[in-house]
Amino acid sequence: MTAPDPTSRLDDPDYPALTMSQAAELLGVQAAFLRSLDGSGVLQPFRSAGGHRRYSRHQLALAARVRTLLDDGHSLTSAGTIVGLEDQLATARADADSLRSAAEALRADVARLTPGRTEPPRSPRPPLGE
Repeated sequence: MTAPDPTSRLDDPDYPALTMSQAAELLGVQAAFLRSLDGSGVLQPFRSAGGHRRYSRHQLALAARVRTLLDDGHSLTSAGTIVGLEDQLATARADADSLRSAAEALRADVARLTPGRTEPPRSPRPPLGE
């Protein structure tokens, strides 16, 4: 049996592989910007055993989204709120899509198991977001 490749963790978007200076350079920001995101609670970087901040790709994407909102004139508080709400909306839409698919599968099962029916019953409401 071969040992797992230690670099495979780098493919994990949540793996905190980057130091603060690396993260700041990639984003084109000052380290103080990343510290402000941490201090405000918008972003909580992983801390190494020595207390140094470490950032994941997912966290860098979040910081970039916040930076765009700040550049558009939003305050840090409102930018954090907007990003949080956008993420909640994306999750809710994914959940709705999953539930819609499950409902369609159940309707197809009902139609298949109900004698004399040729098509599944129609949903009384239109799908969310339409």
